[in-house]
Amino acid sequence: MKKEDYFTRLVREHKSTIYSVCYMFSQDEDEVNDLFQETLINMWKGIETFREESKISTWIYRVALNTCLLQERKKKREVPKVPLTMDVNFFEDNDAKSTQVRQLHQRIGKLGLVDRALVMLWLEGMSYDEIGDVMGISAKNVGVKLFRIKEQLKKG
Repeated sequence: MKKEDYFTRLVREHKSTIYSVCYMFSQDEDEVNDLFQETLINMWKGIETFREESKISTWIYRVALNTCLLQERKKKREVPKVPLTMDVNFFEDNDAKSTQVRQLHQRIGKLGLVDRALVMLWLEGMSYDEIGDVMGISAKNVGVKLFRIKEQLKKG
């Protein structure tokens, strides 16, 4: 299979995973799209060096997380940008469930980068072992960190 065909298939199969990781690092649609595109570029550059020592999904999570973390660090060094705002939000829902999701997302957004990544992977339904593989820590450490994060989120 040609590299282009293989890559296209990977993107089709895992685009929601990549988007979920990117969304965890920003609520701005343009920034999420930029993170998504940067992740695809990094996947393209690294696809030939993937050694198949882990599942392809683990590798994709790792590339996406590393891309987002790197961009987040770069952003901290940049001069702040003034966002262009509109008075209309076409994506806003005001029902109770949307409000809860928005509040949870705001609380998660206050967490540190690594903690946000751990929560995102857990919310994606990954096992502690899989999260540990992606994050480069033990499954036991994942459990301890998630317990502490949950307690922190409860406090608000």
